Amino acid sequence: MKSLFLISGLIMISLIGCASLEKTYRAEVSEEIQKWGGKFEPEVFTEEDLAELPPPVQKYFRRCGYIGKEKMINAEVVWSESYIKMAPDKKWMKLKTYQFNSVPEPMRAAYMKARMYGIFPFEGRDIYSDGNGNMHGRFMKMIKVFDEKGDELTTSALITLLAEVLFIPNYALQNYIEWSPLDDYTVQVSIRHEGRIASGVFHFDDEGLFHAFESDDRYYMTTDGTYQKRKFSVYIDDYKECNGVLIPVNVRAAWHLDEGEYEYWRGTISHIHYNIH
Repeated sequence: MKSLFLISGLIMISLIGCASLEKTYRAEVSEEIQKWGGKFEPEVFTEEDLAELPPPVQKYFRRCGYIGKEKMINAEVVWSESYIKMAPDKKWMKLKTYQFNSVPEPMRAAYMKARMYGIFPFEGRDIYSDGNGNMHGRFMKMIKVFDEKGDELTTSALITLLAEVLFIPNYALQNYIEWSPLDDYTVQVSIRHEGRIASGVFHFDDEGLFHAFESDDRYYMTTDGTYQKRKFSVYIDDYKECNGVLIPVNVRAAWHLDEGEYEYWRGTISHIHYNIH
């Protein structure tokens, strides 16, 4: 009976608690849209835009059908399903994920919510904006689980954005992105922003599609709460046509730890909506 009262009390707290992280996320997205809205004339991707890009990246633009399509200043990535594994020995937990990216200055925000034990609400917000990263998680809307900031978290958030540069390909043409071809199938990419630099490598196939990104610059939080650099990978398992272009569909993310690969994220993209107003 006591446990029943405790559960009821926690549910009441969640209902009367502070504003949700979803409201924070929505406000941040709205602010970013308003900041850049109306400041750019519509333009389309041309062959001339690709001239300075490495051949594998040029091939990607052509294969995915971006030539002649409108350049994007932002994007909403719509995940139809997503899952996270909080530790290598944990079970997969289903999430509902929302994501927004902005291009003029690198910005990425994601909001995730889940039901722990099928009952209790958990929500998280992950953001890189104005040169800072923050990862915030709450249980029952008001109990702070984590609120991570600092250099390691900011660099890691920047790497996450970098891994998705070709999801929103106008990123590839920005001054803060630098490309260096390695061979016919691999290209190094770096992002410089607010005095910080992070790098990774894209791997392309014979068709010109990228199927993997990897970086040694991202920080993994160990069980004792400290950060250590570990190899980080993103895998794209397939693509589909959406509004006249090819977009990634099934996405996986993994850490490469001493004891082996730890895949911690899986998601399916249903749509990517560009130029949200």
